[in-house]
Amino acid sequence: MDMKAKVLVITMIFILLLPEFSYAQPEIPFIEGIIGDEPGDYVVSLQLLIILTILTLAPSILIMMTSFTRIVIVLSFIRNALGMQQTPPNQIIIGLALFLTFYIMAPVWQTVNAEAISPYLNEEIDFNQALNNAMKPIREFMFRQTRNKDLALFLNISEGGQFNSLEDIPNRALIPAFIISELKTAFQIGFVVYIPFLIIDMVVSSTLMSMGMMMLPPVIISLPFKILLFILVDGWNLVAKSLVLGFN
Repeated sequence: MDMKAKVLVITMIFILLLPEFSYAQPEIPFIEGIIGDEPGDYVVSLQLLIILTILTLAPSILIMMTSFTRIVIVLSFIRNALGMQQTPPNQIIIGLALFLTFYIMAPVWQTVNAEAISPYLNEEIDFNQALNNAMKPIREFMFRQTRNKDLALFLNISEGGQFNSLEDIPNRALIPAFIISELKTAFQIGFVVYIPFLIIDMVVSSTLMSMGMMMLPPVIISLPFKILLFILVDGWNLVAKSLVLGFN
C-alpha cells in the first residue's frame, strides 16, 4: 500500500471515529460544531470525504483519458534510445508531455467548457446533465484512438450484453481499452525510434572490434554520433509534429 492510500485509509478511520470521540469528550465544543448530533451530519461528513478522495484522484484519472500516456512514453523512449538516462531530466519530459497534451486536447476541453461547465455554472443544467455533456467529447476522442480489438476484449469480459451503438458502451470498458491502445501505439512508435540509433550502435561496435579496441566501450563513441544525427534531422520538431498529427 503506497503512502497516498495509507493517508486516505487513516483519514477515513479518523472521520468515522470522530463522532465517538466527541461523545466521550463533550468538553471539546468545536468537534460537536463540526460533526453535530443529527444523522444527516454524518452523511455530510462522509460525502465530504468522498469528494476529497475524488479530487485527489482526479488528475490521475484525467491524465489517463488524454493523450498524455502516449506522449510521455514516446519521449522516454527517445531519451533511452539516445543513451542519455538523465538528459533531458524527468521534469522536462513530463512538462513537455503536459504542454503537448494541452495543445492536443484543447478542442475537446473547449467543447466540454461550452456544453457542460459554462451551462452548469450558469445554472442552466444540473450536475448529472453537465457530467454527461462533459463525457461526450472525451468519449469521442477516446473512441477515435481505441482499437476495436481492445474494446471488444473488455466488452466480452464484462458480459454486458449487446451494444447497438457507441453510446451504449460503458466507460468502464472504454477507458481501459483506450489506455492499452495508447500503450501499444506508444511502444510501436518507440520501436521505430530505436532503429536508427541501434544501427549507429552496431556500426560503432563492429568498427571498434575490427580495430581491436575491445576495451573501449562503444557507447562512448556512438553517443556523439547519435546526438549529431538527432540534431541534423531536427529530432524534437519531428517528434512533436508526429505526436500531434497522430491524434488528428
